[in-house]
Amino acid sequence: MQSKPLKLAEQPINPWRFCTAPCMDWTDRHCRYFWRLMTRHARLYTEMVTTGALLHGDVKRHLQFNDCEHPLALQLGGSDPKDLAQCAALGQSWGYDEINLNCGCPSDRVQNGRFGACLMAEPALVRDCVAAMRDAASIPITVKHRLGIDHQESYAELVDFVGTVANGGCDVFIVHARKAWLQGLSPKENREIPPLNYPWVHQLKKDFPSLTIVINGGITDLTVAEEQLKHVDGVMLGRAPYQNPWLLSEVDPTFFGVGAPLASREAVIDRLIDYIDGTLSDGNRLHHVTRHVLGLYQRQPGGRLFRRVLSEGAHHATASSALLRTAADACAVRQTEYQ
Repeated sequence: MQSKPLKLAEQPINPWRFCTAPCMDWTDRHCRYFWRLMTRHARLYTEMVTTGALLHGDVKRHLQFNDCEHPLALQLGGSDPKDLAQCAALGQSWGYDEINLNCGCPSDRVQNGRFGACLMAEPALVRDCVAAMRDAASIPITVKHRLGIDHQESYAELVDFVGTVANGGCDVFIVHARKAWLQGLSPKENREIPPLNYPWVHQLKKDFPSLTIVINGGITDLTVAEEQLKHVDGVMLGRAPYQNPWLLSEVDPTFFGVGAPLASREAVIDRLIDYIDGTLSDGNRLHHVTRHVLGLYQRQPGGRLFRRVLSEGAHHATASSALLRTAADACAVRQTEYQ
């Protein structure tokens, strides 16, 4: 008798099937906690943390996270194999599930530190960095990179980078499907102006079938993301979930075959209020959390009012979680008026 096909939730799922991107000034621990209320299975990434910040700075401030954030990857910025190895071991000791090396950020500050996108010009160095991190930690070591930089115009150069780095022991590559211009474009412009080239990323999967290839860049909705899985192993979204967080509530049903953790935005608010009360008692301010929540009612009646109430009140030193309830209640009244 022929066996029934497995449901998606019963099939072995690639851990990188759906990821959220590491975004400077955005994906801190408060943001990630908030996102976890809407998806239990998306793989989350920290902001980039430099090796110098960990080796010479406040480790707890950079590495602490809530246990509910798993699966969680720590993204490192650096180019010295010894320093990266120490930081990879440190990340593993703090409980991270993955260490990701940033080879894609084009900012001047990052370039001056000889890491980020400029490392695409030195694939042998990236290989050595990956090998050193693999020797120091047993969790996955992955690389996030661009299609190329400045003078790099050919697909062959991209293949050389991936092939060289893979020889260092990396088998997961997260590819932002744009080049980076290190001169003449700001980081924001580098996320928008260089044209997307999804076919090159799809071809990488064909040329390196044993590697896990995750595509990133310009993907704004889950329908497009799902379509990409016909060509690659995983997708990574950054700006879209930050600007419209509720789309994450569809990630678990769409990509992992299980229900969303919470059924409504109101349920998210309830859980978030409990979290805020705890984090305020630790000395944080309300806006440290609510700045990530502004888009929760994106494209909903009352969404603009929700954002305004939080934006105008959350920066006050005495602001409490009650302001979030006030904003949600005001939004609910506006929604009733639209019915």
